[in-house]
Amino acid sequence: MTSLLAQQQRGSCSEAPGPIPQTPPRNWPGAENAALGKTEYAFEMAISNIRYGEGVTKEVGMDLQNLNARKVCVMTDKNLCQLPPMKAVLDSLTKNSITFQVYDNVRVEPTDQSFMDAIEFCKKEEFDSYVAVGGGSVIDTCKCADLYASSPESEFLDYVNAPIGKGKPVKVTLKPLIAVPTTAGTGSETTGVAIFDYKELQVKTGIASRAIKPSLGLVDPSHTLHMPERVMANSGFDVLCHALESYTALPYHKRSPCPSNPVNRPAYQGSNPISDIWAIHALRIVAKYLKRAIRNPEDREARAHMHLASAFAGIGFGNAGVHLCHGMSYPISGLVKNYKAKDYHVDHSLVPHGLSVVLTSPAVFTFTAPMCPERHLEAAQIMGANTSTARIKDAGLILADTLRKFLFDLNVDDGLAALGYSKADIPSFVKGTLPQERVTKLSPRPQTEEDLSALFEASMKLY
Repeated sequence: MTSLLAQQQRGSCSEAPGPIPQTPPRNWPGAENAALGKTEYAFEMAISNIRYGEGVTKEVGMDLQNLNARKVCVMTDKNLCQLPPMKAVLDSLTKNSITFQVYDNVRVEPTDQSFMDAIEFCKKEEFDSYVAVGGGSVIDTCKCADLYASSPESEFLDYVNAPIGKGKPVKVTLKPLIAVPTTAGTGSETTGVAIFDYKELQVKTGIASRAIKPSLGLVDPSHTLHMPERVMANSGFDVLCHALESYTALPYHKRSPCPSNPVNRPAYQGSNPISDIWAIHALRIVAKYLKRAIRNPEDREARAHMHLASAFAGIGFGNAGVHLCHGMSYPISGLVKNYKAKDYHVDHSLVPHGLSVVLTSPAVFTFTAPMCPERHLEAAQIMGANTSTARIKDAGLILADTLRKFLFDLNVDDGLAALGYSKADIPSFVKGTLPQERVTKLSPRPQTEEDLSALFEASMKLY
């Protein structure tokens, strides 16, 4: 209990060091903010139910039976269709006499078209329940298929985040969705977020609503044993950045505007005392276990802990949000040229999401550190830096150097240039980042186009 209280009392971003505000008195002026449209005064926690344990996948058939499921869509991708996690799910469904159909056409790093293909399939079949077996690509695709099949009159852009889409609040009731994550990275089993590549603009965007979060996440660590080395690494980098970004995000009470109705309160709300605890706990697990999990696929302890860290970070960022590393990552992935990621068995060029996120992290946290240096320094210390004689003004540089060393030790590509990009691509990167206001506005430090250009340039080479 003491450690939790201490966690809540650490200084938050973009304010002078001091305690995070406690529950305000009734006459606190923030209470009128909803009507005045000023800064936020409240935050809300929403997560999926989570069940953790080795072998827990065998219960999925019983869960569907308990839901009185009559016709179930099992969604996955072509690779996973042949692997033990999928077999475990289908065995459980068969044993429990569940009627199901398999949709295995999910695209790794989905696009608007691959989302729409899945949506059309689910609309025609009229499923009453869903099971997603896979990483973030599968779970996100299944969330959207459930959403639009439950709202058949809606146009695709209705729920897509503004300014690319209309960003309408989700008011329909979705069918139950059980997520069975097979990677230790996205935390998609815990969140109401689904990300895709919008081809028309060559940029990633998504849908964010508490309404689309899975009903249940079955976190079965045995599934992580099937991840190849680079898939484990890039998934783990996503966990790392989820934790770092949510912990250093703009505090919830500094975000504006405050919604006039709670249905309009965004899923990503800014750092808050509850998300902070999950983020820091996830970061500690990453620091202790990620290298082990990458270097030895048979290290069951390390891989099991990373599977939990993914869910923990998901709870943190699913409510606090992420900021610049993720906002900048979307054009990095969307503008991929000929890069073929090792260990990813796909027929298209691909910059894995976790890689696109982590390559900008040294530059980003150097940039954001002046707004909450204590948090950046704390993160560096957790990641292994000796901060006993550190000066607070050097927090960003210390965290950046710690991250570079971490990535170098894990043989990560030497910056964006190693992915085939050059300075000539920076204007396109900036153009693709500007629409990502849902996350970039959560940066504790506002950024100009010139700032973004400088951050991309600094990320061309890491070492």
